[in-house]
Amino acid sequence: MRKYGVADTTFSRVNMGDIAERTIRKDDNDCEIVRYTVPGIKDLPVAAKKLIDSGCDGVITLGWVGRTQLDKYSYISSSIGLIMVQILTSKHVIDVTVHEEEAEHPDDLVRIAEDRATKHARNLVRLVRDGGKSLREYAGKGLRQGYENAGELD
Repeated sequence: MRKYGVADTTFSRVNMGDIAERTIRKDDNDCEIVRYTVPGIKDLPVAAKKLIDSGCDGVITLGWVGRTQLDKYSYISSSIGLIMVQILTSKHVIDVTVHEEEAEHPDDLVRIAEDRATKHARNLVRLVRDGGKSLREYAGKGLRQGYENAGELD
């Protein structure tokens, strides 16, 4: 049985953890999901590491970045931490982040968050269940999470 970790934050304005859990269960019905909720994005690297240490085969982290410059610096440090976790554990940590300035209207932020969390949860399932070749057919296709796909260039 595969084991997935879902790490989310209380700072997020959309419950992307629930979206990721539902998507993972739908795409992989032979799995266990462990959820770990932290205050903000700077806490996601340790949450991801703890989930992997507890036996998770892969982790999806779901964070929200506010509009201030300080929020941007927090995101950069979190991103570096998540990359370090991947390197140290050789496990996939899919970093899903919504930046509040991506949209002015709350409904658009919800749509972006839902789309991004769903698509990246599917990516995690493919990588954990089917391995590194599982996304090969999509290489160079201009796929986007949170927005319409850009499409490939000929």
